[in-house]
This record gives sequence, C-alpha cells and structure tokens, in this order.
Amino acid sequence: MVERIRVSNGGRTMSSSTGASPSGPMKEDLIKLAQVLKNIHQVVVGQDLACELILIALLSSGHVLMEDVPGTGKTTLASTLAKSLSLSFARIQFTPDVMPSDITGFNVYNPRSGEFEFHPGAVMCHVLLADEINRSSPKTQSALLEAMQDQQVTVDSQSYPLPSPFIVLATQNSVEQLGTYPLPEAQLDRFMMKFSLGYPNIEEEIRILKLHGEGSPLTKIQSVLNEDELRALQEKARQVYCADSLHLYMAQIAQESRQDPDIKLGISPRGLLYLLQGAKSRALINGRDYILPQDIQAIAPYVLSHRIVLSESAQLAERSAESVIRRLIASIPVPPAEA
Repeated sequence: MVERIRVSNGGRTMSSSTGASPSGPMKEDLIKLAQVLKNIHQVVVGQDLACELILIALLSSGHVLMEDVPGTGKTTLASTLAKSLSLSFARIQFTPDVMPSDITGFNVYNPRSGEFEFHPGAVMCHVLLADEINRSSPKTQSALLEAMQDQQVTVDSQSYPLPSPFIVLATQNSVEQLGTYPLPEAQLDRFMMKFSLGYPNIEEEIRILKLHGEGSPLTKIQSVLNEDELRALQEKARQVYCADSLHLYMAQIAQESRQDPDIKLGISPRGLLYLLQGAKSRALINGRDYILPQDIQAIAPYVLSHRIVLSESAQLAERSAESVIRRLIASIPVPPAEA
C-alpha cells in the first residue's frame, strides 16, 4: 500500500511510514507535495492511490496511461492535476480523423516572407491530456513517441524542443473496442505507469453527488506548484539514494520475468529505469532520501504490468499481468533495508 502524506491544520507534514516530522528543506518539499494532493482531492473523491501514482510519475518525469470504463474520473483527475500546476496545459480529444500534424505541428508557407513558418501542435505544452488515445490511428499515436521519449518533435527534418517539465496524461476506454486501435508495445513502453481507477464505494459516491451536484469544483482550483518548484523537486527525486542491494533486487525482478513460464515478453531495461526512478520519487514523497524495498514493491505492478506479454497458457488461464508481476515479486527474497 502506498504510504500517505498528511497535513495537519498547523501545516506540519509528516510521513506515515516513520511517524517522524522531517525538518528543513525536506519538510518544505513535503508541504508542497501535500498541497498538490489536497488540491486534487477538492475535486476528485477517493482515488488516493491513483492520485499518488500520478504524483510519483510527475516527479519522475514519466507519463501516465489511465484505463477504465467511461465516467470514472480519468479526465477529471488529469485536468485537476494540470490546473494545480502553474504550467501550460493542452487537451486533445483523440478521434480517427486526428492527424499527426495536429499533435506535432506543421510548416506553413508565408508568401510575404517567402519562407515556411512552424505552427506548433498540441504537444507544445507542459501538460498534455491525451483523451481516449486509443481512438486515433496507429500513425497518429506514433506521433507522440518522440515527444514522450526525447522531449522534442521533428517536423520536416527540423527538431523543436518541448517545454520542460513535460508530461503526457493519457486515457483510454478498456471496454468499448469499436472504432479503437490498440496501443502497440512500443507506445505502451513509453508510459511510465498504467493503472485503472475503478468504481467508487457507496460513501464516495454520496460525496461525489454532494460535491459535483451544483457544478464542477474544478473552476475553484488554484495553482499550488510552479515550474521552477516542480523542476527542483524532480531533481531532488533523482538524487535519492539507492543501495546496491536494491539495484540487485530490481535486476533480479527483470531477469526472473524473462524466464517465467507465464511471461512471453519480459521486462525491458527501460522498464527497470522507470521502476528505479519511481521508487526514488515515492521515497521523496514519504520524506526519505533513500529507497526501501517497499517503495519498489508498491509501484512495481503499475510500472511493469503493461510492459510484459503473457504466454498463451497464462492467457487461457485468465491470469492478469498485474497478478503475475505480484507473484513474481513475492518469489524473490527481499534484501535488508539500507539507509
């Protein structure tokens, strides 16, 4: 279970994993992160795990794919996060007629200057909400590959850098298949995390009715984190310490995935790097400058499940990728915690 950040009325922030209050710069960082979560919870009811996973991806400079049935709050969650940040935001509704140039941009000839001028596409922003990404053609989906991997787009042999930080928050409907195009493995591998929101319980649905019954609370959201603060937090997350025993632990997970009879295509090195950075970001969120095995175990199902391809026998047995990853991790001895 992901550890929680909590803020008392006095503004004191602490990690529930230690029960101790961090001091100095770490305390200030936790307050900022807690403010982002608090902002999101003013609009999004429940979904604590999803909110924290998105925050981890944001600190890790990763991208997120949310997959679930319509109406569970995927777009609302992404929009609320974007509004909580003082960053440029763009939303593109993926449909079959969306062209790659709508995403990357295109060159237009200017008869006055006699030159071609670049017109930026939707991707030229800090936060891109790619709504129902699986409704566009594979060619259009692939237009995001370079942007997600290299933080740039290339149009007519000319490369244009994207703003920094940059994050793609994508959604897709997991139920309706008519008029959709499954994301290829190369596209899925660019997403740091993939997860589902699920339905709320009855208490949460009552809160949703009360909160959203008189209009969207999204209009009242104020930005709580600016561009410089976010970049500073991302750099601090990269500097979190990882012991050699935990490097070995993650490498063993990848090696076992390539030999497991339930898995036809194992975890790639890119997946391991995302797992490492995600564990670092989770440690920072919980007030630590070092990784614990629990950080790896908590995020592994969401970072690794969409990177494996199950064998035919596993599919016939109706095993899920997430359950296979959880079983695989449980089979590997956990190294002792090192600080």
